[in-house]
Amino acid sequence: MEKIRSLLQNIQSSPANHLPIVAAFCKRAGLVDAINRVVPSNMEVDIGTIVQAMVLDILSSRSPLYRLADFFRCLDTELLMGRPQMWGALNDTTVGRAMDQIFSVGAEKMFNSVAFQTAVRFPLDMHVGHFDTTSVSVWGAYDVCRAGGKKLNITYGHSKDHRPDLKQFLIKMLCVGRNIPIIGGCENGNASDKNLNSALLSRISEHMRRYGIFPGDFLYVADAAMVTEENLRLLGDNPFVTRLPFSYSEASRVVKEAVAQGRWEETGTLNETPGTPKRPVAHYSITEKIVTLYEREYRAVVVHSTAHDKRRLKRIDREIQKSVKALHKLIVEESKRKYFCRPDAEAAACRLQQSDTDLHQITTCLNEKLLYARGRPSKNAPRKVSAVHYFLAAQIEEKAEQIQCRREEAGCFVLLTNVPRQGDKSRSGAELLRLYKDQYGIERNYSFLKDPLIVNDLFLKKPERVEVLGAILLIALLIWNLIEHVLRQHVDKGNVDLPGWDNKPTRRPTAFMMSTKFLGLQVIKVHSSYHLLKPLTNEQKLYLEALDISEQDLLFPLREIGCN
Repeated sequence: MEKIRSLLQNIQSSPANHLPIVAAFCKRAGLVDAINRVVPSNMEVDIGTIVQAMVLDILSSRSPLYRLADFFRCLDTELLMGRPQMWGALNDTTVGRAMDQIFSVGAEKMFNSVAFQTAVRFPLDMHVGHFDTTSVSVWGAYDVCRAGGKKLNITYGHSKDHRPDLKQFLIKMLCVGRNIPIIGGCENGNASDKNLNSALLSRISEHMRRYGIFPGDFLYVADAAMVTEENLRLLGDNPFVTRLPFSYSEASRVVKEAVAQGRWEETGTLNETPGTPKRPVAHYSITEKIVTLYEREYRAVVVHSTAHDKRRLKRIDREIQKSVKALHKLIVEESKRKYFCRPDAEAAACRLQQSDTDLHQITTCLNEKLLYARGRPSKNAPRKVSAVHYFLAAQIEEKAEQIQCRREEAGCFVLLTNVPRQGDKSRSGAELLRLYKDQYGIERNYSFLKDPLIVNDLFLKKPERVEVLGAILLIALLIWNLIEHVLRQHVDKGNVDLPGWDNKPTRRPTAFMMSTKFLGLQVIKVHSSYHLLKPLTNEQKLYLEALDISEQDLLFPLREIGCN
């Protein structure tokens, strides 16, 4: 019995789930070393390890980060971070000091260091970058934060969360490989997207040179806020593609021309997943025009989508109702008038018909009302007419062709670009559309960054830590999307499927999908040797193969392993 007790005391079991995979990717990306180079510290636990602990927590069950020590109490920290029983050092005081140290050096500087290290170690396509921003709403009163002369103002601004009652800050990011951030950070809550584009464009060449990408080799993709005279000047001949807003008359002009001419090139669908009855798959058609902005000509790719812009369609419906209401009021007024001679009535009918709108026309006719002389008429003679009064009768008819054109125009948008049509660096309109639609990859990141369980419950006592929190969330997003990137790269290169939801094969695996396959994974430690409590399933083996991780790598995630 004593031998059994002694043996059991040397056996430790702990849940692991997918966290060893996350730890392995942190090691591949060189996360700890990259942070420690930028943020040196004399603390017992180095800053890089503390940040990795926060990343592991964020990418686990999304528990509040102020319970970091509680989260690691039941985990094997030696397996995940290389330090045995370090959960006691992850208390709020230690983590808060670490965040303050990061803040003093620069949170954005720390993130850019990790992103650069990752880009060096992973084969990422750095030739196309997507830029966007989002607002993150927070509760509480905040003062202005200062870091190295830079101010982060958590204040009221244009809320993309539709919460104008809450203060906010902005998170910006430039992503490559569709959704992997390489440049990012926090900005003032009332910052303008146009100005943020300008700030990035003024130094983007310097950033990209670090990655070996020179001006002219990098395609900048952004939303419509990029289109200003200053931003176009900063871009110069550097390739870009963006959406031309309809606040520019050139956008409306080329859309009207495209719809009127009807010479469309079918490009098919761009969806990665099948449609549903409520959300059918959109089909796209394109045609090309030339627009002139600030005395310079650009390519304009007019895109028509079968998924019409609902807001613009509603606006057209309102215009139709307004047109009908105005004409109906005019018809009611005119129909009450009587005319004593036919020429006057015909002239009034002509004037009424000239009140047509762009969407409706009026058709008229004259109704005669006979007035008879007094007295009884003779039996053999018709009644004597003393006067004839004329009244207008009118009805409203839709201009079907014009309304159809307006509805077709509502399904159109315009891509603005300076990418040439011919030559070594040329791209077709269909290619540019596909690259622009990849912008949804960066927008999908925002649901991750705006999780209220993480953002609203952490370190709100010191507002300067918000900027650090934003950088750590971006690092977690970077690691999470790297996992997905490697999975999809394996699928594309090997032309194979992976088990998806409900064991159905998929060609679009996600990091979250991977995490569900490793739920319940437990690791046991006998003395200093790690083992799995249960053998890996076939699904788990397939995902590990796709991630280039062996079973031994799963048990020793912090040792050096090769990248895909």
